Amino acid sequence: MDKVKLEVMANWTPDKVEEVCGVKEAQVLRVARLMSENRPSTLVWCMGQTQHSIGNAMVRASCILQLALGNVGKSGGGTNIFRGHDNVQGATDVGPNPDSLPGYYGIVEGAWKHYAKVWGVDYEWIKKQFASPAMMSKPGITVSRWIDGVLEKNELIDQDSNLRGVFYWGHSPNSQTRGLEMKRAMDKLDLLVVVDPYPSATAAMAAMPGKPEDLNPNRAVYLLPAATQFETSGSVTASNRSIQWREKVIEPLWESRSDHMIMYQFAEKLGFGKEFVKNYKLQKVGGMDEPVVEDILREINKATWTSGYTGQSPERLKAHMRNMHLFDVKTLRAKGGKDKETGYDFTGDYFGLPWPCYGTPELKHPGSPNLYDTSKHVRYGGGNFRANFGVERVGVILLAENGSHSLGADITTGYPEFDHVLLKKLGWWDDLTEDEKKAAEGKNWKTDLSGGIQRVVLKVHGCHVFGNAKARAVVWNFPDAIPKHREPLYGTRPDLVAKYPTHDDKKAFWRLPTLFKTVQQKNIADKVYEKFPLIMTSGRLVEYEGGGEETRSNPWLAELQQEMFVEINPKVAADKGIRNGDRAWVSTPTGARLNVQALVTERVGPDTVFMPFHFSGRWQGADMLAYYPNGAAPVVRGEAINTATTYGYDSVTMMQETKTTVCNIERA
Repeated sequence: MDKVKLEVMANWTPDKVEEVCGVKEAQVLRVARLMSENRPSTLVWCMGQTQHSIGNAMVRASCILQLALGNVGKSGGGTNIFRGHDNVQGATDVGPNPDSLPGYYGIVEGAWKHYAKVWGVDYEWIKKQFASPAMMSKPGITVSRWIDGVLEKNELIDQDSNLRGVFYWGHSPNSQTRGLEMKRAMDKLDLLVVVDPYPSATAAMAAMPGKPEDLNPNRAVYLLPAATQFETSGSVTASNRSIQWREKVIEPLWESRSDHMIMYQFAEKLGFGKEFVKNYKLQKVGGMDEPVVEDILREINKATWTSGYTGQSPERLKAHMRNMHLFDVKTLRAKGGKDKETGYDFTGDYFGLPWPCYGTPELKHPGSPNLYDTSKHVRYGGGNFRANFGVERVGVILLAENGSHSLGADITTGYPEFDHVLLKKLGWWDDLTEDEKKAAEGKNWKTDLSGGIQRVVLKVHGCHVFGNAKARAVVWNFPDAIPKHREPLYGTRPDLVAKYPTHDDKKAFWRLPTLFKTVQQKNIADKVYEKFPLIMTSGRLVEYEGGGEETRSNPWLAELQQEMFVEINPKVAADKGIRNGDRAWVSTPTGARLNVQALVTERVGPDTVFMPFHFSGRWQGADMLAYYPNGAAPVVRGEAINTATTYGYDSVTMMQETKTTVCNIERA
């Protein structure tokens, strides 16, 4: 934090802050005073901070601010990221990221061996499923860059071949950038599969005529109808890491199938169906085998000690759902009582058992309502900062200082992550049972499937299994160890680009070359800011969700918002001769032109236009109705803003830069 303070004092005087962010110095000061004089307070964001080429720096800066204010580990404090819909957090937790197995275990050999044991399959058998050992331990291509996995020259991709098949599974193409290039990529594929309750814009884009030179004549496109949330059961995890059990309302309609049934059927076709369901019972649904969803959660509980996803059994979650009225809506804590159906006593539990919630029969962990809360015993939901990054760096101790520890801990200073070696060193090894000793030998807290290390550390000695360290304000393995401002790749201020240039290009990043300065400098050289003088940004509406295919197919919601629109400031409208309700063309450097309705409002500044991202079904002025499967087109169709968005990705996460590009606007 001292290094962060020096950086801020040396480089971020109020006038420089105002120059970069456009917010008046007096207003920044007012907000700073408000937060400093009213503690704890929280910071909340959605995509506004993340979807930039420096999104990681913005998020880290927010976390550092809350640390400086003492707002971390306290009720009403923290940094809170709102998700767009239910179970975004839960989906992330169970391993869709291309650099991680479920529970953020990574893809190194030890992580694979851990899951081989969990899944009950031979590690060597898993290795044989990969084209090469290198592919097994190499982060894959992120969903934001699949387009380049198809279009990029193969010699520039860090894998043997370009992508040839893509599964769009519950993912809308219109929520992803670079729509014109995406259409080209779709046309070049050998195989495109759409798994969704609604065909989504993917189906229409695939059917729409493209450039003859791009079209693969042998391409196959399949639409697989998936069940909606009302036609299936299972656990879903909210932004605060609380988990709910969702019950099936109706049986799947027509030919639709649950996601886990579809996955099992794919596994069967690909020759590893038996391995896929080793831990699951099968039940008949619509005459077909489907894995029992409770067993899927039990497998997660067995495996994912890393995030503390081990105590939220189906039985406990169902008991919580039946007794929601007995939990305090502010603290989340149960006021007491037993579940009449099972006799389960949830006294002291926090609703939804937010992770970490460590599940051993003796422990009955209540869940953690606030991360990093040292005022509680770890057995009752307390915690501290993880010791993820070692114990020392360049002579600086990374562990917590003396006296900084969770309530009631036997160790009152910093300590590293627990493993069999540390337990023996501390003399705690004999607190394990003989069976636990056999299971824990050679293991750490993340891979000890017996739960013995966790039980002894948490229950017997009041310490946290993941150690006790300092927050990492300086992230030495990121492009900017201390968060810095860098101008976006597409902007309207060449003077600021000279002061705050973007990152250098990366030759191989998530298997792909990733451009930063090359794009930014070309835009400056071509004076793109003169041809496209307005900043274009995007965001959500309350009426629709995600790509909008389902919500725009709902006639009651569709009635509320019938037009894709662009918000423009009255000054811009006057300069362009555009009145409220007129049709307008929005153009960007990609060559895209979107025909939308103008909404003249002072909600945006004179340098900015705003467009929502929930629309699809029109393509540069033309209706795509004819390209949807018969009867499956949404009620409301409109231009997708991401048909026009430009190249740009975060330097750490590869998140797409949808919040900042440039455009021009003219009356249609």
